[in-house]
Amino acid sequence: MPELPEVEALAADLRERAVGRMIDQAFIAEFSVLKTYDPPLAALHGATVTGTSRRGKFLDLAATTVGGSRPGSMAGDGSPLHLVTHLARAGWLRWRDELPTQPPRPGKGPLAFRLRFADGAGFDLTEAGTRKRLAVYLVTDIGAIPGVASLGPEPLDPEFTPQVLAGILAGRRTQIKGVLRDQKLIAGIGNAYSDEVLHAAKMSPFRLASSLSADEVAALHAVIIGTLREAIGRSDGLAAGDLKKEKKAGLRVHGKSGEPCPVCGDTIREVSFADSALQYCATCQTGGKPLADRRMSRLLK
Repeated sequence: MPELPEVEALAADLRERAVGRMIDQAFIAEFSVLKTYDPPLAALHGATVTGTSRRGKFLDLAATTVGGSRPGSMAGDGSPLHLVTHLARAGWLRWRDELPTQPPRPGKGPLAFRLRFADGAGFDLTEAGTRKRLAVYLVTDIGAIPGVASLGPEPLDPEFTPQVLAGILAGRRTQIKGVLRDQKLIAGIGNAYSDEVLHAAKMSPFRLASSLSADEVAALHAVIIGTLREAIGRSDGLAAGDLKKEKKAGLRVHGKSGEPCPVCGDTIREVSFADSALQYCATCQTGGKPLADRRMSRLLK
């Protein structure tokens, strides 16, 4: 799943490619992808892209409508539009320098959505697998999207201080891994970077959030910031097509089950759940004690 660093890099790449371009057509290839109906997708016709940004794991392409800019355009008053995408677990953005003018055939292959500019360039949103969760919204106010409105603080904002993190964790008798992944508590961190953060912090993923001392909260805060900034730095300047490879290469424990820990050399272990898994190093994070696979038993004390 694309998380904060990858979506940040996608926004930067799209900013370089799309800002200033006029939108010609927007096509839906997977009927379930579009989550809004007002304004209609046709409102994008003739609008000019003015910027891109990120909110949590949401990618926002902002455009401004200009009356009379294109024959038949529904744009007319200079009002802002936000084409917002959540790539979910298996979605991705693929830029293409030349896209066909004809609409794609619905339900054929991984293509979910296509945006074409007046010069023929544009991008496809694709989603692998059969579980279709990729979401596209067209709104005049990004805050009207429920998933955006409910986001917790951005971990890279100056306002996200150790005191803010302490307030999030205080009294919360849930595992720290789950807290880091909860978008309503902290925006943008998912399964991969929560594993990376906890490994760097030398903390068990099953540690109760409320059990952290003030010093541990401060240390965890520093690791969150450092891990995300490092990942963004590795992705700086990369095109969308190169981001997946870079993310996989840069991860230390997530997705590395069975490989040696880059810190201590112990074998990286995995705990599997119904639809996800976490990876960790027992030596670095749990005092050498392996965590039980939750599919089979409870956590070993």
